[in-house]
Amino acid sequence: MILQPGVIALLLASLGTTGLLLYAAGIGIQILRGWDVTSSNEQQLMLERKTALVSSIIAILLGFQIATLALFIYTADALHPLFTGSMCAVGTLNVNPFGYPTLLAKLACTVISGIWLILNRADNRSSSSPLTRTRFLWLLALAPLATFESVALVTFFMKLKPNVITSCCGSLFDGGQATLSSVLAGLTPLPTALVFYITAIATLISSLYTWRTGRGSRILAVGSVATFITGIAALIAFFCLYYYEIPTHHCPFCLLQPEYGRIGFLLYGLLIAGVITGCGSGALERHKTKPGLTRVIPPLQRRLAIFAAVSFTIYLTLVTYQAAVSSFKSG
Repeated sequence: MILQPGVIALLLASLGTTGLLLYAAGIGIQILRGWDVTSSNEQQLMLERKTALVSSIIAILLGFQIATLALFIYTADALHPLFTGSMCAVGTLNVNPFGYPTLLAKLACTVISGIWLILNRADNRSSSSPLTRTRFLWLLALAPLATFESVALVTFFMKLKPNVITSCCGSLFDGGQATLSSVLAGLTPLPTALVFYITAIATLISSLYTWRTGRGSRILAVGSVATFITGIAALIAFFCLYYYEIPTHHCPFCLLQPEYGRIGFLLYGLLIAGVITGCGSGALERHKTKPGLTRVIPPLQRRLAIFAAVSFTIYLTLVTYQAAVSSFKSG
């Protein structure tokens, strides 16, 4: 295993978060069985104390969990010179079969963690904590995913061997293989970009509608996921060409390198922020009529909707501006 500060930090953060999530899942089972805010017996008081303590710690750790996605990608990119044939993070992730599963699991954990933090914020603003069961149900779902992510992360780093020959991004994103990366790179650029623009604009309209009326948050959640997916696809198939100014270079990871101003971190951060806030607004919808939340959730949904709109608008502006000012002209 390659021991570098980024690797050690990722391992410690992942194992610590997973351990506490498993503990929280055990408390969640107890809450599902015996939580009763109207009761003042000893069991309820004990659960309330545990819930308050664990929720506070989980909120901090899940904030770190979101940050470790960027750290993981940065570390993978920083390690690529150790592997023959590697030009960016793609080569590092392709050294063994656990690289991309780790990345996808970490991305899923990041989105779910963000939604949980939104639910936690809404619950903390109510004196009766009506979302306690809901929050711990989400933790019960997150715990096995975080466990898988930790196992994949440890296995990935354990199996990293210096001087291994790996594939470069040019071979993985050449559009001529039967892989997801090649399929995305092989999408017809203009139609893919058009689908993205239509999806993004529809999502922006939906977010503004939610902001103005307080309704339609579930549609916003669906639109946010669709914008995230089409935004990634359009970046690989179309917008990357204008950043690299090379007609055959579709790698989304090279945008993380210094020669491109590490613009990829900003672009992906905007998409992730948009999908978290959009889905978070949708996740709150079914709870807006619960006692103690009628005055908490609607304004929070509106703020989340406008945050999603701002995130997607900045992303849309940045990639469109690059396509407009680039000297590259697609055929």
